[in-house]
Amino acid sequence: MKVITLRNLPPDLARTIRRRADESRTSVSKTILTLLEEHLGTVGRSGSRRVYHDLDALYGSWAKDEAEALSASLANQRAIDEDVWK
Repeated sequence: MKVITLRNLPPDLARTIRRRADESRTSVSKTILTLLEEHLGTVGRSGSRRVYHDLDALYGSWAKDEAEALSASLANQRAIDEDVWK
């Protein structure tokens, strides 16, 4: 793999990259590669995929009846209106 050195990186940009790396729990190098892939349209070629953890605390926190009630209330929104999609 090719090595690229970046010089004169603005401090604000360096902080933003470091913050993103910390948030995603990845290295700065991996974060920069992911940003480049996303913005250059090459996501998927290396098999990388951004994983979000912002809703992890909610996982498993609903009772079964609460989840079923939500699913039932969303049923109309999930239905496809055939007249609109002709």
